Amino acid sequence: MKSEPTTIEQLVKGEFDGLSAAQKKVAEYLLLHPDECALWTAKQISREAGVSEATVIRLAYALGFGNFSDMQQRLRERMLRSSAAAWSVPSAANAAPDEGNRLAGVIENDIAILKQLQQQLDMEELWRAVDSLIRADRVLVAGYRASHATAYWFALMLEMTRDNVLLCPSGGDEYAKLFQLTENSVAVVISFPRYSREIIALTQLAKRQNAKIIAVTDRLLSPVGRISDIALTTEVNAETGMISISSAISLLNLLLYGIQLKDQQQFQIRQQRLEQFYTVSEQYIE
Repeated sequence: MKSEPTTIEQLVKGEFDGLSAAQKKVAEYLLLHPDECALWTAKQISREAGVSEATVIRLAYALGFGNFSDMQQRLRERMLRSSAAAWSVPSAANAAPDEGNRLAGVIENDIAILKQLQQQLDMEELWRAVDSLIRADRVLVAGYRASHATAYWFALMLEMTRDNVLLCPSGGDEYAKLFQLTENSVAVVISFPRYSREIIALTQLAKRQNAKIIAVTDRLLSPVGRISDIALTTEVNAETGMISISSAISLLNLLLYGIQLKDQQQFQIRQQRLEQFYTVSEQYIE
């Protein structure tokens, strides 16, 4: 089976540390405005990014393309893959400005983000993350501030599928948990704007323990995305000030379902043991 070509996001992440300061500036602009850059000339991109036209062309070479046109073709292929979702979502902008329509617009916005996730999700990266979570000797889950609720939910659900799941508290005691990580461990780090210094420091410490880092974040070049081994990205509508975690939960739910699919026998055995324990201990009323 023929593998999909490497995405522009993967190429930028892989080469980012070796780029010049000006090339990094173009690369970040390119990932923030991929559809525009798919259509603009190198001169237009250079003007908007605030660099020289030669820098834009040198970036194409640095990413492994034969020329600027080849890089732009990869951007156009990306735009075509995601365009269907963009056109299929009704806009709330044309609705009458009453309170009911404004609330409905919030739901429509979540639907739009989920459709974007569906179109742009890197399935190869997702399955790599699933395999890593299955093989890991232990899994540390971390998310601070607004991301802690998402991290708590994922750790709770992950415990239903495997042993040795550690949840970092929102403050304190993370060092004792980090100390338990080995080169066979995985740290799932959840980080969305505004990025906290604590989660970046924790990710760096987990990296020093040689643990594999799975970042769940809003962009490939976010602070934790840059230093991760696997980056799974989704929009959370942060620029409006009303962050939606629905797409982050959906993305994490895909990991859980992937584990269930690939490790069905162990999943079923664990579920049976849990149900027996719940029955004996009378944990639930129904």
